[in-house]
Amino acid sequence: MIKVSDTAKKKIIDLMTDDGFDAAHDYVRVGVKSGGCSGLSYDLKFDKTKGDDDKIFVDNDIQIAVEKKSFLYLAGTILEFSGGLNGKGFVFNNPNASRTCGCGESFSL
Repeated sequence: MIKVSDTAKKKIIDLMTDDGFDAAHDYVRVGVKSGGCSGLSYDLKFDKTKGDDDKIFVDNDIQIAVEKKSFLYLAGTILEFSGGLNGKGFVFNNPNASRTCGCGESFSL
């Protein structure tokens, strides 16, 4: 399962609305792709459709779609949003990552 913090929920709803998506019906698609300085990087986007290979989770009223191949890397992850002085953006707190890069956008197992 993937969890969504309260701050991430608020930012997701704002961004989805700005981009023409509806948080009540559309999905936040979270995935993993090759690349980044640690080997794997996170992918986050909005989607109106559910794929055949997607696992769907609902946490904090946010619908999350994850392709099955990415799910093993993301199980137990908490999606947060940071707006601090050191940068602004979504943060993936992934218990499966053994190493992360300084920017927090890539990881390895």
